[in-house]
Amino acid sequence: MERELHIDKGAYEEIIDHAKEAYPHECCGILLGDGKRRHVRRVRRAENIFKERLRDRYSIDPKDILEAEREARREGLEILGFYHSHPDHPPRPSSFDREMAWPLYSYIIVGVNRGDTEVRSWWIEDEQGGFKEERIEVEV
Repeated sequence: MERELHIDKGAYEEIIDHAKEAYPHECCGILLGDGKRRHVRRVRRAENIFKERLRDRYSIDPKDILEAEREARREGLEILGFYHSHPDHPPRPSSFDREMAWPLYSYIIVGVNRGDTEVRSWWIEDEQGGFKEERIEVEV
């Protein structure tokens, strides 16, 4: 099954800005948007609470996810997935990313290397499956 994720240009730029600001640590956040169209309208930054390994791990506080869910509902949106960065590594999911991933959500990863960025998005179909890449369509 091939998938595509649409994202507003401002939200896309916010993710890249967050990744650059957090460097050399991993940043993370939540994708909010229209689930039927798989269209990210905006992002919500989250604090990386994996303090012991900020350079190569991330974890979003469940309270942030709950608040994002409430916020999305108020705005007629839903959580479509999450984003995080990989400082000095390519934007491919790690084994840790796979262990933490939930099926059907999108996972945008930003590789940040000396200020250069590469952005890719991934998803898993079910609990047993591996990550599959999905195309990102930035909307102006």
